[in-house]
Amino acid sequence: MTEKKLIPLAVPDVGEEELDEIRKVMATGFLTEGNTTKEFEKSVADYIGAKHAIAVTSCTTGLHAVLECLDIKGQEVIVPDYTYPATAEAVVLAGGIPVLVDVDIESMNMTSVILEEAYDEKMTVFSPVSWAGVPLEKGIYQKAKSLGLKCLEDSACSLGAKIGDDYVGKIADYSCFSFHPRKVITTGEGGMITTDNDEIAEKCYSFKHFGAKGSSFETIGTNYKLSNVLSAIGLIQMRKIEKIIENRIQKAKIYEELLSKIEHIKPAYVGENTRQTFQSYTCYVEKEEYRDKIRNALADENIQSQIGTYALHLEPAYRNMKKVGNLENSKKLFYNALTLPLHKNLTQEDQENICKIIKKTLNK
Repeated sequence: MTEKKLIPLAVPDVGEEELDEIRKVMATGFLTEGNTTKEFEKSVADYIGAKHAIAVTSCTTGLHAVLECLDIKGQEVIVPDYTYPATAEAVVLAGGIPVLVDVDIESMNMTSVILEEAYDEKMTVFSPVSWAGVPLEKGIYQKAKSLGLKCLEDSACSLGAKIGDDYVGKIADYSCFSFHPRKVITTGEGGMITTDNDEIAEKCYSFKHFGAKGSSFETIGTNYKLSNVLSAIGLIQMRKIEKIIENRIQKAKIYEELLSKIEHIKPAYVGENTRQTFQSYTCYVEKEEYRDKIRNALADENIQSQIGTYALHLEPAYRNMKKVGNLENSKKLFYNALTLPLHKNLTQEDQENICKIIKKTLNK
């Protein structure tokens, strides 16, 4: 019996160009953070139009660095319940207290209404997530300003996403991106902080260099430097980013067309006047208890899939954290959201086959 063709969930778009750039770094003998990292930082800052970009080891360590530099010890910080644990972990690492809030069932993101309901006048910062490359609603930034809150956006999935003409990473006070292999561009592991705030940029830069400022150590920091080796990959990836995103958008349109003809499933959300990256193509299974049946049916055909992300309040480490409301949408998404393969090697035939399996399973 011949083995069925593997259709992976994600495939990083890397090749010979990245290897050539790594070889250049290797030839210098200088492998830690240096000029190549600075070039990578500049390429990201220039791309989104931010004043500062600070490379770090991951989006998680980026979030942690910003929160440390904002000194949120003992403070409550609003985070969405529907997110990867990193968003809340960063708050805990910085000595803050996460407050878990619900998300919109369609965009899977926090909204300005949710923010206002959870707000307390002692708060100074909140950390929303532009999940799966779906930009936040513009109103949430305006609402935050009116409440006197700084916005630290976990934009792990959203490099290249836009609201109107503005790039995610330029709109929030501080944003953090991820370069994990499942993200739009990758450095293997890595992340980037972007901000227009000179003071916080300087503090973050010092924090990731052990608290160094010039030749002295003025504060306690840590080592969150991104090596020249990984930054070399990032430099080439930034040259490809628009092509990568365009390819993802085209494949997402095919999914939308195919899935919109199937009952009991909603295609991935697309916001008005936005460009999303489709870092994950996540649809919503409206037929209860069928998401995992679909995943099993796909797995039987050697097709990888994934849940959306986690409802933190259902995880042991987060069960006793402060919550606002019943987090109903987060729970529904945790049990019913379905992420389908999306990458450069995915063919239209693959997509048609995936959707046939979904339809057949939902009709059982």
